[in-house]
Amino acid sequence: MTLFLFKGIVAGMVISYCSWLSGKRPDLAGFLLALPIASLIALAFSYSEHKNAQATIVFAKSIFVAVPVSFLFFVPFLLAGKLHLSFWQSYSAGLGMLIIGFFIHKTILTLI
Repeated sequence: MTLFLFKGIVAGMVISYCSWLSGKRPDLAGFLLALPIASLIALAFSYSEHKNAQATIVFAKSIFVAVPVSFLFFVPFLLAGKLHLSFWQSYSAGLGMLIIGFFIHKTILTLI
């Protein structure tokens, strides 16, 4: 339970810091979140907790496929101006795109 809480605190601090930073330097906050910071943390935590290199490698492959697929979330935001979408419309449409992305991710993982 202690490890679980520690991991939650570390992950929360990273997200909170980037959220705070976005008010002062949105360009830097975006860059930091675009880095695989969450992936680096999650992979290290996963291996430390389970000591299973093969499972961690499969986890890393899943992340590798998921990163570009997850960009689908941002498509409605890119088109928001042309389609006159509000933030919440863009956000909702992005979540819908992520559902589609999940099935794309699942299909690609069966091929590699």
